[in-house]
Amino acid sequence: MRFTIYQESRQGGRANNEDRTTCCYSRDALLMVIADGMGGHHYGEIASQIAVQTLADAFQREARPVLADPFRFLQKGMMNAHHAILDYAGRHKLKDTPRTTCVACVVQDNIAYWAHAGDSRLYMMRGGRVTAQTRDHSRIRLLIEEGMITEAQAATHPDRNKIYSCLGSPTLPEIEFSRKTPLEHGDILLLCTDGLWGVTSGELMAKALTGANLLQAVPTLLAQAEVKGGSHGDNLSVVAVRWEDSYVEDESSAISTVSMAQDEVTTRLEEFGRNPAYKSDLTDDEIEKAIEEIRNAIDKYNPKK
Repeated sequence: MRFTIYQESRQGGRANNEDRTTCCYSRDALLMVIADGMGGHHYGEIASQIAVQTLADAFQREARPVLADPFRFLQKGMMNAHHAILDYAGRHKLKDTPRTTCVACVVQDNIAYWAHAGDSRLYMMRGGRVTAQTRDHSRIRLLIEEGMITEAQAATHPDRNKIYSCLGSPTLPEIEFSRKTPLEHGDILLLCTDGLWGVTSGELMAKALTGANLLQAVPTLLAQAEVKGGSHGDNLSVVAVRWEDSYVEDESSAISTVSMAQDEVTTRLEEFGRNPAYKSDLTDDEIEKAIEEIRNAIDKYNPKK
């Protein structure tokens, strides 16, 4: 495999960052995940951390060097994360469970597979156009599809933040899967939270990334979205990959997995409370305790072999 990838999460105008991102790759498979946590007093970020870490842990264990069944992997990983969040809430006797959206994508054998719950999105871009995207599990999306409101009205609608599927809810999440989607040289897969797509259209992002250096163009999109979001803007996070099937000279940071060992996996995952970008007023002891509890919740559903 050869690809260029960029991931970043920004706080925006919020007091805390409840988004989490990760990317992992073996010699022959790639995983990208984004989660947008919901819940007060740090619990939203714990839910999103459990989601991305559960999937990353499973990928590290199972991608040797490919996944046996990518769709099954995504379904099992997201459901395991859902139950781990419920377990965490039960141990802490929380009146309401922390919740998180989740969108995850696997690429192997030049085919993309993705799944999502909630309103974090994946866009597939080719030739400066959006050729596929996830469908938000939100009340607003249902109203638009029923012709009751327009896209413009949706931006200021009072129900714009209400979603009907997520991980951590007392009801089982509705996980929606893509088709098997073959990739061509130059295709872009972009996963993001509503802090980005809420103020920047997919079409605008596709045009901005066409022929551009991903490592420069994506931070520019995030910076523009931060300005548009203003002092009350949401957290905004992105994982974007440009698929390469040959060497591209101006993308000097492109990753080639050809020389990786068959059982080797590389992961980019910020641990809870360790990344300065994820602002937290927890003490060091509280962070250590949260990390241990997150690890215990995940290990119950991702047992070590």
